[in-house]
Amino acid sequence: MKIAVLPGDGIGPEIVTQAVKVLEALRSDGLKIEMEYAHLGGAGYDAAGDPFPPATEKLALAADAVLLGAVGGYQYDTLPRPMRPEQGLLRIRKGLGLFANLRPAMVYPELVNASSLKPELVSGLDIMILRELTGDIYFGQPRGIRQLPNGERQGFDTMLYSESEIRRVAHVGFQIALKRNKKMCSVDKANVLDTSMFWREIVTEVAKEYPAVDLSHMYVDNAAMQLVRAPKQFDVILTGNIFGDILSDEASMLTGSIGMLPSASLDAHNKGLYEPCHGSAPDIAGKDIANPLATILSLAMMMRYTFVREDIAQRIENAVRKVLQQGMRTADIYEAGMQKVGCMAMGDAVVASL
Repeated sequence: MKIAVLPGDGIGPEIVTQAVKVLEALRSDGLKIEMEYAHLGGAGYDAAGDPFPPATEKLALAADAVLLGAVGGYQYDTLPRPMRPEQGLLRIRKGLGLFANLRPAMVYPELVNASSLKPELVSGLDIMILRELTGDIYFGQPRGIRQLPNGERQGFDTMLYSESEIRRVAHVGFQIALKRNKKMCSVDKANVLDTSMFWREIVTEVAKEYPAVDLSHMYVDNAAMQLVRAPKQFDVILTGNIFGDILSDEASMLTGSIGMLPSASLDAHNKGLYEPCHGSAPDIAGKDIANPLATILSLAMMMRYTFVREDIAQRIENAVRKVLQQGMRTADIYEAGMQKVGCMAMGDAVVASL
């Protein structure tokens, strides 16, 4: 298993260090794992003047899977857009063809009270959000800031999707739904956007190939409301890049903390980039208080989707569950009566539970 390790910025190096401890423990048990490190994001800019340096691209292309921490930091906010850390993230996704972003939102029984919603609304929650990752308004051209004939400045972006982009991510969604509860809700804004009307048309066509899956459609504003009103109505949510970005962050709070949410970004052959859903949190970087569990759970997704080792995936997830059952909590999921621990201690506890 050749894994490219990209710690990134902010709390990225801290949380990745804890995930690497898990990989090293698995390697000690006989799993053949090779790891090589490289820079991405602000770290890439600092090291090589590029948020996605050529050396990082070469390593990522050669690896079987990529483990990423997080990118971004206040010190990079004044850089030109192409040099900002987030551009490195967009470029590695595009460069590796990672079009399918899987973001599970599952509530552990031990964290029901950490959710911002009532226990009865989230107890037993298990949603998979599938976000298309390499198209939509984040990549559409033309884009920019221009001056109109009347002298006023105007910012503009282009939302677009090709039929092939929609079809391939829709197939992934239906295939995931077949392995779950055979329900999929496609989220769009077809009452306003031509792009969404086209999205709905293509998803509906692809659905004919999956008669066992119950397909429904929902406008994104209603979906945002339903996620906090009755989230357990959902099983698989399929949506575009910008809507998926927003909805998956909203869903994270159903679970108690975005620090608990892993993600997988896959290409057509299940090669993947695995990262926590949260950002680089520069305000708490270096303080040993970040939650490493989303990063560790991202390893479980790596084992499941890229390396097809369900046994190891479940072993990692069970270790995380055991630690939570023991009452250990980082600051973001802490509640009275529990044992408050730091980032390193939480990583050590997961390794011990393996």
